[in-house]
Amino acid sequence: MGIHVRSDADIAEVVIDFPPVNALPAQGWLDLAQAISKAGRQNRAVVLAANGRGFCAGVDIKEMQRTPGHQALLGANKGCYEAFAAVYECEVPVIAAVHGFCLGGGVGLVGNADIVIASDDATFGLPEVDRGALGAATHLARLVPQHLMRAMVYTCATVTAQQLHHHGSVLEVVAPERLREAAWAVARQIAGKHPAIIRAAKQALNGIDPVDVKRSYRFEQGFTFELNLTGVSDEARQSFVDGR
Repeated sequence: MGIHVRSDADIAEVVIDFPPVNALPAQGWLDLAQAISKAGRQNRAVVLAANGRGFCAGVDIKEMQRTPGHQALLGANKGCYEAFAAVYECEVPVIAAVHGFCLGGGVGLVGNADIVIASDDATFGLPEVDRGALGAATHLARLVPQHLMRAMVYTCATVTAQQLHHHGSVLEVVAPERLREAAWAVARQIAGKHPAIIRAAKQALNGIDPVDVKRSYRFEQGFTFELNLTGVSDEARQSFVDGR
């Protein structure tokens, strides 16, 4: 359980492994950020994948509800911010290999990745409104058009890998058993290029990005803190934990 890293031929694979649904605790997000940043410094491409039933179910809401005060909330928000930023600022391209569900913080990771490969069972969504939070609309907006993003935030609806492929944000949709292979194939293509040029390309593409993803996401987080101060967020999270 935790964050696993393996490297081969100048490619690193960073794997999320927090059973049963890859809902990461606060420390897990920080560990993921550190692993991605280190992998980017030492390799030519990074594959971000996950074990288990789905790619990522976001933050560990149960950790928040069993922790007195706001420390778990603060930890999760800091961890998500660091992990999303680590993907975006990774020195080399990050290829996200997504299977099953990709929710909440999972969308934050994938939306900041350079390339997305998805299995044909993958779905993407933000259940934040139902959980008393806001966030990662910044990153969802990098995957779907503006009005669809708004509808997804308000309704908590999900979209499929095939829909994202139609919008151009998923490069390839493959059978689940071929997911890692397909992600590594793209990583090998990138790793075969001149490393200095690829690193410069990553900096250049971030530099011309029309959205400051770190500032935009931080703005969203501010509303989550406001909702928590009113108590409504705690009610929504507890309802989720209780299965209501």
